[in-house]
Amino acid sequence: MAAAAVGRRLFTLRLPAQHGARGYRAALCMHLAQPLLVQDLPAPQLQPCQVRVRVHYCGLNFADILACQGLYQEKHTPPFTPGMEFSGTVMETGENVSAVKEGHRVIGVSGISAMAEECIVDEKPIESHIQALWQIPDSVSSEDAAVLPVAYGTAWLALQHRAHLQPRETVLVTAGAGATGLAIIDLAVSVFQAKVIAAAGSDPKCQLVLANGASHAVNYSQNSLREQVTALTGGRGVNVAIDAVGGDIFKAALQSLAWEGRIVVMGFAGGKIPSIPANLLLLKNVSAMGVYWGRYQQEDFPLFSSAMSSLLQYCQERKIHPHIGAVFKLEEVNEAFNHVLQRKSTGKVIISMK
Repeated sequence: MAAAAVGRRLFTLRLPAQHGARGYRAALCMHLAQPLLVQDLPAPQLQPCQVRVRVHYCGLNFADILACQGLYQEKHTPPFTPGMEFSGTVMETGENVSAVKEGHRVIGVSGISAMAEECIVDEKPIESHIQALWQIPDSVSSEDAAVLPVAYGTAWLALQHRAHLQPRETVLVTAGAGATGLAIIDLAVSVFQAKVIAAAGSDPKCQLVLANGASHAVNYSQNSLREQVTALTGGRGVNVAIDAVGGDIFKAALQSLAWEGRIVVMGFAGGKIPSIPANLLLLKNVSAMGVYWGRYQQEDFPLFSSAMSSLLQYCQERKIHPHIGAVFKLEEVNEAFNHVLQRKSTGKVIISMK
């Protein structure tokens, strides 16, 4: 579905710089379904409750690609700069900002606008249910920090809040070699003391998930996912399944659940949104639910912030180890998009502004 719609080759273009004002470079979506442009933009004045951040790294998410094609659920009108998560250093703060100060290293969530050398975000009181920045501990690198908000945030919400994963339970994760898949493996094993069966679409990806903590790997392009999980669990099935593929893989994961198992829908990378046969929920008393990371910032900010703080603490304590699969420069943003679209990526792809 989405991947097919955006599979055309992109090329890097550069617009001439604007003159007469201090500027910064940004990737711009000028027209939907067209290559991004790297352009110099004038730096706007800071307003009260705003923070200007010098971006070090911006995480690339499939949602960014969909947004630039007009296919994401949250629509943006061109021209706009994509990028919903970043790490960087506070350059300047506006009036009524107290949570961060100039020089602080921070991670942030912005919805859009982070794929640039500078990013302005609102830093409002918690009562407004909007916060954008969290300070990075000294022992955590800016590269690792950039991986945390979306991939690890989604993984934490899926495991902790939705599935209520317990120690010694078994988790099945599909798309296990992706950024969120590897984050789920990392958190499930290192923080929740659970066992993970990771499913992926190639042997090299299966080797990667095993190297990153999964107890077992299943190549679902060659073997029956359900049969393999049944064999690996002695016929019991898994306690939790987290699916990002959809289609027949989702159904196989659902059928692989144990008694009172829980399945969490995380996305549809395979392009097909599945229907859930209700009888499968009934027979084993299983639960099916979804996790949509971005919505928690508006609907349950305390939980959203708790996830961010917990992840930074885990990273500081070396309990988790974010996996960065590739780093592209800002000028290579379209190559980075293609890298993801062509399914070459494993782990997190980040854009460097350095």
